[in-house]
Amino acid sequence: MADQEHLAVLQQGVAVWNEWRACHPKVWPDLSSVSLSWLELADADLQHCSLNDSRFHYTQLTRSDLYRAAFGKASLYGADLRGARIVEASFAGADLTKADLRDAEISFTDFTGAHMVECNLQQSKLIGAELSKVNLFQANLVGAQLRGAKFLWANLTGVDLRDANLSGANLTGATFIDADLSGADLTNANLQFARLIDSKLDGANLTACRVYGVSAWNLSSTGTIESDLVITRGDEVSIAVDNLEVAQFLYLLLNNSRIRQCIDTITSKVVLILGRFTAERLSALHGIREALRSSGYLPLVFDFDGPSSRDITETIGTLAHLARFIIADLTDARSIPQELTTIVPNLPSVPVQPVLLSSQSEYGMFEHFKRYPWVLDTLLYKDPGNLLDLLPDRVIRRAEAMINSQAAVRT
Repeated sequence: MADQEHLAVLQQGVAVWNEWRACHPKVWPDLSSVSLSWLELADADLQHCSLNDSRFHYTQLTRSDLYRAAFGKASLYGADLRGARIVEASFAGADLTKADLRDAEISFTDFTGAHMVECNLQQSKLIGAELSKVNLFQANLVGAQLRGAKFLWANLTGVDLRDANLSGANLTGATFIDADLSGADLTNANLQFARLIDSKLDGANLTACRVYGVSAWNLSSTGTIESDLVITRGDEVSIAVDNLEVAQFLYLLLNNSRIRQCIDTITSKVVLILGRFTAERLSALHGIREALRSSGYLPLVFDFDGPSSRDITETIGTLAHLARFIIADLTDARSIPQELTTIVPNLPSVPVQPVLLSSQSEYGMFEHFKRYPWVLDTLLYKDPGNLLDLLPDRVIRRAEAMINSQAAVRT
């Protein structure tokens, strides 16, 4: 509990309080567990004060001196701390929601477990600060100095860290969802186990970051410097790469045999099936899939049930790069002409087996693809049952023969 004599002096105003502090330099005031909300405490000397569990809702604390002050579990909702000196203080477990700490000197201060939702820390100095397990949801840290700060398992969702200096910061396990780190300096930062999802890293510097266990998804990274990213633990031989999103994949590839098996399966067993499979032709699709499965392949179906688009074309191109061979059903062709234009000229190592219901004819421009050796002769079939009968010898065997002949030429 607060010392009532100390509290009485403070209630007389900042001028009286500061004079009393100057006359009693060895007294460390106790102002804990009291309400100091809405007070005008700008320029107050609160060095070494115990302010644990006290309330400072919308309190004016601009330019105040909080050197080594203790605010454990205090509530500073909406408090104004602009330009304050908060060096080596403690705010562990405190609530600083919507507090304004712009331009404050907050170096080597402990905020462990604090709630700093929508806190304004623009241009503040948090060098060496302890921010582990802090909730900084949608906080403003634009241009903040955060060198050597610790953000272990902190929530940085929606945080604005544009042009912030995070060099040497420890961000182990931190969560960055929809965060903006454009232009930020993360040189030598520790991003082990961090999650970066739907975030901006445009123009950021990630040189020599440790990214073991990082999860990186859908990042904007135009102009990002990603050199020498270390994908191994501190106790392992250092392996560095130059792309954050590739880093997580490479580490899994190096250290997980099941991932390697998965990659081998994809590149050696996937068969891409392209076509327009209307309700009356679904039996043909199902038959092809089952026949491929029984032969040890992994069928991947792309059913064109509507007009093609740029996104679909890019997706098909990506899938085609993974395929061992492609079966293209030209029956009722609509989007297939556009997709084959993307695939065939660019993938000479992937045989394409066209199939067509015998009652139909090849579309006009298909003749263009016949000059590519990896496009096999079109297989005509009478009905789904007939196609299944022909599949082992006229599709699978022919495609594999083409693959083997290409391999022989390369060796």
